Amino acid sequence: MSNQSLFERAQRVIPGGVNSPVRAFRAVGGTPRFITRGEGAYIVDAEGKRYIDYIGSWGPMILGHGHPAVLEAVLSAAREGFSYGAPTEREIELAEEIIKLVPSIEQVRLVSSGTEATMSAIRLARGATGRSKFIKFEGCYHGHTDSLLVKAGSGLATFGHPTSAGVPAEVAQHTLVLEYNNLQQLEEAFQLHGRELACVIIEPIAGNMNFVRAALPFMKRLRELCTEHGALLVFDEVMTGFRVGLHSAQGHYASLLPGFKPDVSVFGKVIGGGMPLAAFGASREIMANLAPLGGVYQAGTLSGNPVATACGLATLREIQKPGFFESLSSKTQTLVDGLRQVAADNGVPFSADCQGGMFGFFLMDPLPQNYQTVMTTDKERFNRFFHAMLDAGVYLAPALYEAGFVSSAHSEADIAATLAAARQALK
Repeated sequence: MSNQSLFERAQRVIPGGVNSPVRAFRAVGGTPRFITRGEGAYIVDAEGKRYIDYIGSWGPMILGHGHPAVLEAVLSAAREGFSYGAPTEREIELAEEIIKLVPSIEQVRLVSSGTEATMSAIRLARGATGRSKFIKFEGCYHGHTDSLLVKAGSGLATFGHPTSAGVPAEVAQHTLVLEYNNLQQLEEAFQLHGRELACVIIEPIAGNMNFVRAALPFMKRLRELCTEHGALLVFDEVMTGFRVGLHSAQGHYASLLPGFKPDVSVFGKVIGGGMPLAAFGASREIMANLAPLGGVYQAGTLSGNPVATACGLATLREIQKPGFFESLSSKTQTLVDGLRQVAADNGVPFSADCQGGMFGFFLMDPLPQNYQTVMTTDKERFNRFFHAMLDAGVYLAPALYEAGFVSSAHSEADIAATLAAARQALK
């Protein structure tokens, strides 16, 4: 088998040959790699080539592939049964673990995907407040729900426009899209629409316009405005949850803004350890609006799947071990600092940032603060860099708008090999 023959075969039976668009390599060109297995910090393609993996299934594989404790937990659960459509004790254990690590949450509802979790969180916010409209930020991705596939309108007085075919304009009209980190727009939006807003949803560290974090003054004022106007602040931590720190991105902001917390939180990726699992949570009062207690309906046949919860629970227990995040953060920082130096040595414009086991870089300087700036990145230069790194056995995200991920399985030798490949690529 070759990657090319598999791709040709896939295109006959799967739209575009892939089951998620970014996998198609459309942004960078070339043939996607069809993966046969993962082992630690590596993935191996159909042609037997091994790559140092900085995608990590887009974030979940914080322990690397095939971690012994996680593998044993999954095999044990699978032997007991794949799914029951009835409650299990492990669902309670996972919920308790999440609540223990995230002080803003008193109750959680488990679901099967990040899209499902963000969709449900917004419905919950609307049900709890009795309002319909909400704010999102350009460059933040919250899944492929109709009301979230929306781009910025022509001004603050108007709401957004659909970015996908099949999304009716009347659905998009309830979504106001603002520029990330734009404090003036935020103030004006609340002044114009504050009484109508059910919530504001934000990626505290955006991972789908590469890596861009919310500035501290922006986050502080966002929290104040939501409180003043009775809108709920929804943190989308599908990507950042338990990835940028043990207490997630909200823990990082709370350490800088004492008393800070969102009203509703959404998690995915790491809490499933690589299996389909996500969650949303809030205070007991807000969650009481959810069926079967309240009028906000949400359900899922595979929610709290016993094999997925076993995988997620084992992962969360491993990352709580002493020194885990200190070691992971150090590896990620070493990688980012090394990339900066290699770029400087080659005279290539470059900026980068990282938090915990998540990082991003841009072939531009200074570090972008919003989507419009990210879009000015030299795309063709990035594509050449991506393919040079891929040829050298380093697997980065096949698009310049995606963050990268380091796992605890990455070694000093892996980081050094990555930097050596980058030095050659940037020449």
